[in-house]
Amino acid sequence: MRSKMALAKTALAGSLLAASLSAQTLVTVNGTAITAEDVEKELMVATQGRVGQIPSEKQNEFRQQILEQLVGRELVYDDAKKSGVLDSEEFKERYDEVTSRIKKEVAIQIWQKREVDKISISENDLKEYYEKNKSEFVEDESVKARHILVDSEAAAKDAIKDLKGLSGDALKDKFASIAKDKSSCASAASGGDLGYFTRDQMVPEFSAKAFSLPKGSISQEPVKSQFGYHVIFVEDKKPKTAKTYAEVKDFISQRLKMEKAKTVMLTKMQELEKKATIKQP
Repeated sequence: MRSKMALAKTALAGSLLAASLSAQTLVTVNGTAITAEDVEKELMVATQGRVGQIPSEKQNEFRQQILEQLVGRELVYDDAKKSGVLDSEEFKERYDEVTSRIKKEVAIQIWQKREVDKISISENDLKEYYEKNKSEFVEDESVKARHILVDSEAAAKDAIKDLKGLSGDALKDKFASIAKDKSSCASAASGGDLGYFTRDQMVPEFSAKAFSLPKGSISQEPVKSQFGYHVIFVEDKKPKTAKTYAEVKDFISQRLKMEKAKTVMLTKMQELEKKATIKQP
């Protein structure tokens, strides 16, 4: 029989890959629900909001680790309650101390947000920034590929031979299967999937071949690099594109707000200092 944690991981994989993350319960611990939303919030904190910069397969690994941590936290908290920790003087003192500190921190965060929300950026300023910094909003040509990494040229040729004559989903499925069984790269677990990458993100030999292959095709000869021999399958290609003003307007607005906020906050602090009574002992 599968463990409760194994079942939770299955639920996690299914729910977090869905289009909409909600308060769907992944697992309950002594009656307390842990939701997909709980996991996502912890992931955002752990990555400092940079979830999108982490490869998709790693994101799911982190989510599973966070789920286990949340389960462990609930188990310990439940036992702490049962053992009378919440009624102890030590707990009450620490609780009051932490509550006081958090109260100030939350109040400061809300105050800062309100001050920033007051800042407005004109449409002219937004468009001017876009026109002057268009190069910032250009996405380089990219390729989505899978690969099989082996130690010898002969092993790579054997893999290519096994894929001969296949196309479409049949080629993709067979390629992924061989990658899982034969590839020595960490991407083997996900069928050799490397996601999207630009030319400068891979070693030159690999990039040169990947970007030269048509979408839906594989390299017909092994590609040698410092890591070994690669067989490459190109799933998709994206041309170099420039994002429109409409696509990046909100991003620009937020950036200019934060830049302007530095001056606004400094001025505000100077005003508060003038009104305050500050004494040294």
